[in-house]
Amino acid sequence: MAHFVIVGAGECGARAAFALREKGFDGDVTLIGAEAIAPYERPPLSKDGSGQAPDPKFVAASERYQEQSIDLRLDTTVTAIDPVAKAIRLSDGHMLGYDKLLLATGATARGLPGADGTSDRIRVLRTHADAVALHAALHPGRHIAIIGGGFIGLELAATARMRGADVTVIEGLPRVLKRGVPEEIAQAITERHRLEGVDVRCGETIRSVREETDKVIIGLANGEMIPADLLLVGIGASPNIGLAEAAGLTIDNGIAINERLETSVSDIYAAGDCCSFPLALYGGRRVRLESWRNAQEQANLAAANMLGEGAEISAVPWFWSDQYDLTLQIAGLAEGATTHIRRDLGDGAFILFHLDESGRLLAASGIGRGNAVARDIRLAEMLIAAHAHPDPGALEASGIKLKSLLAA
Repeated sequence: MAHFVIVGAGECGARAAFALREKGFDGDVTLIGAEAIAPYERPPLSKDGSGQAPDPKFVAASERYQEQSIDLRLDTTVTAIDPVAKAIRLSDGHMLGYDKLLLATGATARGLPGADGTSDRIRVLRTHADAVALHAALHPGRHIAIIGGGFIGLELAATARMRGADVTVIEGLPRVLKRGVPEEIAQAITERHRLEGVDVRCGETIRSVREETDKVIIGLANGEMIPADLLLVGIGASPNIGLAEAAGLTIDNGIAINERLETSVSDIYAAGDCCSFPLALYGGRRVRLESWRNAQEQANLAAANMLGEGAEISAVPWFWSDQYDLTLQIAGLAEGATTHIRRDLGDGAFILFHLDESGRLLAASGIGRGNAVARDIRLAEMLIAAHAHPDPGALEASGIKLKSLLAA
């Protein structure tokens, strides 16, 4: 009987295990996770603005793994892969053979440069344990400093303010969300954070970080010293490639896979945050995506291809972020766009359409309260997938339905 092994029990790995069963695989499935709790979703860790300690949002109830005959091994570390013997070594020294192997090892939050890991007053957010540790500090009367004006940093800033803490965000680049978000949307988000009382500092260089008994002192290059009760480091994440690299797999901004999620070694696949892949929709450009939807989509694709379906990546990249009552959604990749067209939707909501020099729609970025931009972003996503060249005037005119452009 065939044995499929999945290393990494996060969103991607867990959903791939269930997808194998849904597609009729009746062999053995082993799902291995380093954390001690069952697979859970990560987006709620930074987006929960309630006053309660965050509970894990599990991918599936524990009994479902048993019902589907998935051997879930938690609190277990894989120390090596032997591609020749087609086996992995576990932290207890045992070897586990596989017929096909999926690496869904995810990513690790980057720590503060020059600092030795985290401490009680210097923290990152990647795991449920991180979120629980952060919770106690997010309350009125505490001052939270956040290094990094990306999505994680800003979502944590919103969460901290919603819980009553004072917040300072320090970003080294000239504006927040410099990578991947248009300036108009970044400006709208910055204004909202400042309206909520967040002190947003852009273009600042950090000269020093000193941890004291009851606070952390952040020294800026301009000589200013910022004291905080807690420092959150939100400067991105690095793909977990150690196992793959040691086993001789090709690495290129993550574990390099082809359009079928195959690595450079036979019968080893990779999916989710840990890998980079070519997007035919964008001329084969190699990208690495850290997103909830990408983890889900590649989980299903990995399961299909481990079963020999030969399916290729075709999904349009999509990302969202919740901050206060605002939701930001992005479909596609705007790199290479030469024209940016704005469509106003009312009540402050708007979408920016990004077209290349030929007029092809590459991406759409929208922001508004609640689900204000959701429908139009979904339609834009379909236009992007169709390689559409929509009329710029029709994109700008809010009275013209995007659905009509799709039909055309």
